[in-house]
Amino acid sequence: MKVTYYGHSCFLINLGEKSILFDPFISPNPLAANIDLNSIKTDYILISHGHEDHIADAITIAKKSNATVLSNYEIVSWIQNQGVKKAHPLNHGGKIKLEFGYVKFVNAVHSSVLPDGSYGGNPGGFIIKSDKNCFYYAGDTALTYDMKLIGELYKIDVAFLPIGDNFTMDIDDALICSNFIKCNKVIGMHYDTFKLIEINKKNAKKSFSNIGKSIDLLKIGETKTY
Repeated sequence: MKVTYYGHSCFLINLGEKSILFDPFISPNPLAANIDLNSIKTDYILISHGHEDHIADAITIAKKSNATVLSNYEIVSWIQNQGVKKAHPLNHGGKIKLEFGYVKFVNAVHSSVLPDGSYGGNPGGFIIKSDKNCFYYAGDTALTYDMKLIGELYKIDVAFLPIGDNFTMDIDDALICSNFIKCNKVIGMHYDTFKLIEINKKNAKKSFSNIGKSIDLLKIGETKTY
């Protein structure tokens, strides 16, 4: 799979002929000022929860790309009320079969409110399973014992984990999470965008390498194949 990073927790994943965009927060992010929103095309947009730093550009990109939005019921209803025609609601434990495989909505421990103050439902993460890959996008979450179930039920090739602390897991909890889910290859997210979530990237990488694992901290705009 090909992964392009657009800052914060936003990634575009290409799986063969289909693409998935996660938590689009690009135009309000000063660190992503070099990214042209009009250049982003996707088939699906997956939204982990309703906070603005995960949903800010979802409506614009969904309309321009004619993409299908997947999220919890409350967020999907809100998105549809903003004029997005293609959307599918999920809830914890549920999954949907798509052209490349399936998407399952899993637990995350966080909060969720939409930009206009509407109730954002329960936050979540996603397991994406295709013929060639299985990856975990954790969304914003604390470390939870539920993550052990993911390691028991799936063979996770790559995990996208928040590492910025303060609002989510820090690097130490992400290490524990990687053990719970039995995954040696991690892509960090939700760090450095704001002062409260700035990290020491050198120490983060060293923490993972010390236990024989790797964490990629992609540059904004960078594309890498996994």
